[in-house]
Amino acid sequence: MTDPKKTKLFVLVDVLCVTVASLPFVIMNIVCQPYERGIHCQDESIGYPVKDDTITHVTLAAVTITCTIIIISSGEVYLVHSKKIHSNSTFNQYLSAIYKVLGSFLFGGAVSQSLTDLAKYTIGRPRPHFLAVCAPKVCKGFVASINCTGDPREVTEARLSFYSGHSSFGMYCMLFLAFYVQARLCAKWARLLRPTIQFFLVAFAVYVGYTRVSDYKHHWSDVLVGLLQGALIAVLTVRYVANFFKVNPSPQCSRQEATVNEERKPSNNYRYSGPV
Repeated sequence: MTDPKKTKLFVLVDVLCVTVASLPFVIMNIVCQPYERGIHCQDESIGYPVKDDTITHVTLAAVTITCTIIIISSGEVYLVHSKKIHSNSTFNQYLSAIYKVLGSFLFGGAVSQSLTDLAKYTIGRPRPHFLAVCAPKVCKGFVASINCTGDPREVTEARLSFYSGHSSFGMYCMLFLAFYVQARLCAKWARLLRPTIQFFLVAFAVYVGYTRVSDYKHHWSDVLVGLLQGALIAVLTVRYVANFFKVNPSPQCSRQEATVNEERKPSNNYRYSGPV
């Protein structure tokens, strides 16, 4: 059992880590301005018209949050109820299990978004619809500092093309959930259900990337890098933070029995060791 005082301390450290990982994202959006790079007025890659988002920020957040809550909550509740995962916590077993997974998920998400915005504001690549948003009075040849007449907020947003935040966030969330399903949904009857769920999760993330190109919000390279970054952070978070695929013996087993069982066959029991 874990000491309640230590539990509170560990939770505080977790919250602090997530907050610190989010700082670059918060600072960039509140304080910083994107780098204003020069443009070629005849550059066709930034001369596309303005279109509405196929997948808006609200839609992306609604889908990812809904999928995360449903999949993780139902998965952890089932596994705790069936005694396939265990916790050393004196707190509610169900909330403890959900907290550990969501904590890892939020930390990885904070890292992913911070890295994305660091790139956006440091590089300042114009979006494909930049000239339409900027609406310069006169633009000939190469312009180091263009005089835009459009809405300053929209002009600032139009300088944040590289790389796609929709793509990186969508891929991180959906691939994280796909790994979660792979680790938790291991019943024989789910032989085809598991890859089906994973397919639709990843397909949605890829579709989000496609729409960013067709809506003229990003160049194809922005989307590609965003998808790769989101996937990389998801893999690292699952491998080194969440430890979904680390299998430990059930607490009822002795060390000797656990060693014998591990040599004979892999265990389906997961044991959480942590603060909560």
